Amino acid sequence: MRQILRSDPLSNGYIIISISFVYLTLNPIVLQVGASIHEYHNESFIRRSNSFFFHGGSEGLYASRLPPANDKPASEDKPLNGKSFIRFESVTFRRTKQSAKLKNEMQQRTGLVEALILEVRDRDKIGGSYLNSNALCCTPELAKDGSCKVGEVIIHQNPDDPNGPKRIQTFFEGKNEEANMVLHTIEINSTGMYYLYFMFCDPELVGTIISGRTVWRNPDGYLPGKMGPLMTFSGLMSLAYLVLGLAWFLRFVQYWKDIMQLHYHITAVIALGMCEMALWYYEYANFNATGSRPMGITIWAVTFTAVKKTVSRLLLLVVSMGYGVVRPTLGGISSKVILLGVMYFVASEALELVEHLGNINDFSGKARLFLVLPVALLDACFILWIFSSLSKTLEKLQMRRSMAKLELYRKFTNSLAVSVLLSVAWIGYELYFNATDPLSELWRIAWIIPAFWTLLAFVVLVVICTLWAPSRNPTGYAYTEETGDDFEEEGIPLSGSGVKVAGDLANIIERKERKASIAPEHHVFGLEVLEEDKRE
Repeated sequence: MRQILRSDPLSNGYIIISISFVYLTLNPIVLQVGASIHEYHNESFIRRSNSFFFHGGSEGLYASRLPPANDKPASEDKPLNGKSFIRFESVTFRRTKQSAKLKNEMQQRTGLVEALILEVRDRDKIGGSYLNSNALCCTPELAKDGSCKVGEVIIHQNPDDPNGPKRIQTFFEGKNEEANMVLHTIEINSTGMYYLYFMFCDPELVGTIISGRTVWRNPDGYLPGKMGPLMTFSGLMSLAYLVLGLAWFLRFVQYWKDIMQLHYHITAVIALGMCEMALWYYEYANFNATGSRPMGITIWAVTFTAVKKTVSRLLLLVVSMGYGVVRPTLGGISSKVILLGVMYFVASEALELVEHLGNINDFSGKARLFLVLPVALLDACFILWIFSSLSKTLEKLQMRRSMAKLELYRKFTNSLAVSVLLSVAWIGYELYFNATDPLSELWRIAWIIPAFWTLLAFVVLVVICTLWAPSRNPTGYAYTEETGDDFEEEGIPLSGSGVKVAGDLANIIERKERKASIAPEHHVFGLEVLEEDKRE
């Protein structure tokens, strides 16, 4: 047992990953965490057609809820209940000094910047497509028929649709270098994916920058529409882990004298899962209430996710290698297992930080692509190594005719094979989903993409807990030294619900005693075989 503990790869991996976890938690690598509060820090405009634009954000927003007729007006302490809106706060446009000098100080309006809010289905209403033109800004030729005004962005308004694209104009005055946008709140009365753009048409405003922030809110809080269902899902998953943990704990206590080293690793994964889901629920609830994401809570949740994913994969790998079942230690490959775990933790942590820290827009940045590739590659390494190890373990068990262990590993292999097939199918669906929905029009069901992986990991953990549940006599699937005959495993329960006794236990013990008289140096664990001390 001491040798097993000293050579335990998961225990060593826990230590290394824990050190990394503490370092990342105490070392604030990100100074600010974004939220539904989109902040702009001296951002530049990009040329598009005959206009210049800056993307101010995009989120899925639900329509404001109208209070019932018999309800009183919203109380003063809760004036935002049921309201959905986009609010412009302290937005400032700053043009270059050269541009300001060219203007006449006696002119009231010497430059125009427009804020456009549109639902994704109204994207064709922006620009001159309905005028058979590719221009985004109105030109003197297009303005001849009175369909638009020169110097403004072209918007095709439908008088019968009050929820169409909205325009807010801000003007520079005289030779002023700055123009401050008036505090403005746009209430959302139609559910959809909304985009915000700041645009100008005057070429003399090239070099203008924008600063300030906008606040986006849904009827139930500041949580973006795409993330709203994830709060409920996290709460349900934390309860599921709690139920699993309670059942495992009761079984653990009931058979505490027969606990194997592997059971402690399973307990660690369950505990990490509970903490992870509880932290995410708290993070989402706090985000929804305040509109901001505290960096500490977010980093804790992100790091717990990375640690749990890493430890779960290490657990699957060492179980597939037969650790504690057909081999007491992993020997020389322990360092390779730990190295793969540390690499996966670092790659997963980086990906999670990019996904959850920064401004919340309902689309992924280019940086995410470069961080997904290492994680996907390492996941592929885990899968190949796991199934390669399972093949060798099954071959060993067949050669030893260890029928109870063989049955156990066949069930485990089948479960993993099903999970891999589901994963491949889901990856295909995810690629199809993202390819056919580049503008996030299906944002209301997008939450099922990350939720599936969390649910699949939980199901695999439940399978492992069922197959390797603590039992009165766990030696049927614990490691035993080779004796040349492993028929006794068939007569020992495999797990709590395990395999029934098959064979005559008395005859088995009798056979073992006869073998012991021939080869006394061999020891059998799990059966109380008494033999004389030959050394005296």
